[in-house]
Parts: sequence; structure tokens; C-alpha cells
Amino acid sequence: MPYIRRLNEAGMQKLGSFLDSLKGQQPETHPAALLIDPATSEPLDSEINIESRRFGSRFEAAKYLFEQLSVAGIRDVERDRGVWAWLALYYFEELCPPASDGRRKPGERARWIPEVSNYQRYYRHLLAGPYMIYRVHRDSPQRAMALLCNPLDRPGDIVEQFASRQELVTNRAIVEGATILYIDPRTRRPRKGSGGKLGGSPRRFADVLKQFDVTWDLYELATEDLLHLLPTEFDRFRPIAAPA
Repeated sequence: MPYIRRLNEAGMQKLGSFLDSLKGQQPETHPAALLIDPATSEPLDSEINIESRRFGSRFEAAKYLFEQLSVAGIRDVERDRGVWAWLALYYFEELCPPASDGRRKPGERARWIPEVSNYQRYYRHLLAGPYMIYRVHRDSPQRAMALLCNPLDRPGDIVEQFASRQELVTNRAIVEGATILYIDPRTRRPRKGSGGKLGGSPRRFADVLKQFDVTWDLYELATEDLLHLLPTEFDRFRPIAAPA
């Protein structure tokens, strides 16, 4: 197994050029050499083994990376752009699978090189985003399944509505409430009908929370109390066992 390295500025520029090429008529091949070339990457102070594997979900990727990085003692690893850019390139195949026409759609640059100074965009990174969510809820990461259940390349609407707002994604009751409402506990997948803009949707949940924040201290609410406060439009997702 190789050790995790860090892309330097030259490496991140070349990664960006590779991603741009995928949007054109002459896509480049995966630049694996960037991962080990001393001109584009550098070793970390700690030697951290990394497996070449498929995760299947944001949860499994976040769990694995947290386990590998948390014991390494790397200072402020969540703000290390080079580490996350290196990891994104290393796991490129799962993060950017080919579409039915064979082309790959890498999306915006923030999905690959994190914008560490802008939390509203930092969460868009395909690996750093789920890692941070897992880290915040490391005492009980299953509560964050609503934000971590999807494939790595498709974070999903729930992530879009919640993860960009730090006051929501760090709130235990809100995150656990979203999981109870929108995730089927048997499959650990989103419930049918939980997408879109209809009543009771994650988008509506985020809107209702803005209203609640005017009256309630959301950090003081228990999950059960939060679910009880939701209007009737959420009944189709609210568990029967929730307080009446």
C-alpha cells in the first residue's frame, strides 16, 4: 500500500488542467504520476498507508479516512488542500465514473481541490466534505447518515440543503432529525419521495429551520422535540413513534 502524500501547487495546477481536459474534446488520461512525482507531490511528516479500494458510499469513505487520518497526528488536516487534492486524484475512478457515453463529468473545481477558507463551498469536496461531517459526529456517526448515505460522486439534495450551513451540519438534533425523516433504516438509503421541493422535503426542512431559529435555540432542542415541532407537511416522513 502506498503512503498518503500531498499535492503541491504545481501538482494542483496539473490536476486542474486534467479536470479541464475532461470537459473538452480531447480528455487526458488519469495523471497517476502526479501522485508520486517529487515535482508535483511531497511526503507527509507521518507515514499513513492508504488502500486502493471502492467505498460505495460517502459514509464508508469518511469512516475509512477518519480512521486513517485521526491517528496520524497531522495538524489541521481538514485544511490541507494538498492532502485532499491528492486523495481525490488517488480515488478518481470512484469519484468520477464514466457516463453511459464514456465521458467523465468532474464538475466544479471545488469538488477536487477544497476551498478551505469558504465553508459554504468546502463541503463540496467529494472527500473532505464527508470526512468533516463524520468527524463532527464521530461519537455517533450513524446519526449523519442523511448526509453520508449517497455514492461519492452524487452527494445528493440533502447535502446541498444542509452541509453548506455550519450551524445546521454541526447540530446533532437537526442532523439526526434529517436521518430519521429521510433515510430508510433498513436500506440506509433515502426514502422514496424525499427529493424535490414538495411538502416535507429536505429543502422545506431547511426553510422551516430558518423560521425556528428566530424563536428557538436549535442547539438546545432534543431530536424528539424538533420532530414534534415540525408542521403537518412532514407527517409522511415523520415516524409514528415521534411525540404527538
